[in-house]
Parts: sequence; C-alpha cells; structure tokens
Amino acid sequence: MQRRTLLKLGAVSAVALVVAGGVAMRVQPGLQDGRQLSPSGRAIFGAVGSAILDGTLPVEMGPRLIALNGLLQRVDVLIGGLPAHARSELSELLAVLGTSPGRRALAGLATDWPEAAVPDVQQALQGMRISRLALRQQAYHALHDIVGAAYFSDAGTWGALGYPGPLDI
Repeated sequence: MQRRTLLKLGAVSAVALVVAGGVAMRVQPGLQDGRQLSPSGRAIFGAVGSAILDGTLPVEMGPRLIALNGLLQRVDVLIGGLPAHARSELSELLAVLGTSPGRRALAGLATDWPEAAVPDVQQALQGMRISRLALRQQAYHALHDIVGAAYFSDAGTWGALGYPGPLDI
C-alpha cells in the first residue's frame, strides 16, 4: 500500500469514527443532562468497574452490588466536577461504546456490556491498553482512571490498598 493511500484511509477512518460518535450521541448520549451517567453509561462503567476492580470488590453478590452502586454514584460525582469539554468527550466515548459497532470496534468486545463476563471485559480492556491506536489507548486510560479515582475516593475502600487513612496531626 502506498503512503498516500494509507494516509487517505486513516483520514477517512477518523472522520467515520467522529461521525459515528456524533450520531450515536444524538441517539443515546453517554451522559444525561451532561452531568450523570445514562443507563447505557451505567452499564459500561458497571462492567468496566467489575473488570478493573476484580479481586478488590466483595465476592458475595449483595455486598458486591452495593459496592458497584457506590462506584457508579461516585462516578456521577466525579463527572459533575469535570470541565464541560471533558464531559462532552466522555459522553461521546460512552455513546460510541454503548453501540454494538462502537463496542466491537473500540473495545473489541462482542458481548453487550451487562452480559459480558469479567474475563471478557478484562481481555477487551487489555486489548485497548496495548493497542497501537492512540484512540483506543486514550479510551482505556479514561475508563481506567475514572473507575480508580471514583472507587478509591471512598474511605471504605482504602483498606484494599493498605492505606490506613490520613494521619492525625
């Protein structure tokens, strides 16, 4: 393939992804009111949170669901504190990941987020992390950092890190 052809293909692919993201966001945005997760966004962060925090979350289903619901509430708080442009980009990312073609292309995950097994989501995230495409890596880092920041912002989770909390002065 010639260099010019490769550059054209890259440009067309980038435009197609942006258009698909815009269309998906109009159909089902990743954020409601630009400040909190939509049902689709909650499903994505629930699956991603379960995969990233596997081994840290409680094993029993009741406490595990409570921990995941707390994570999703803290993700909403975190999103509310982001600048408008970051919320807009996150909404676009979640809108794309919320569609079947977007999920397959960006995450490499065939199964819908709520039905995906933890190992499948972990494998998809690892594929994003080590991808040669910067877009996939950026999407991975955004999801990873938001989950980590939201989960470990709760003092009840600090024990999993071995962090006793702030020292009394």
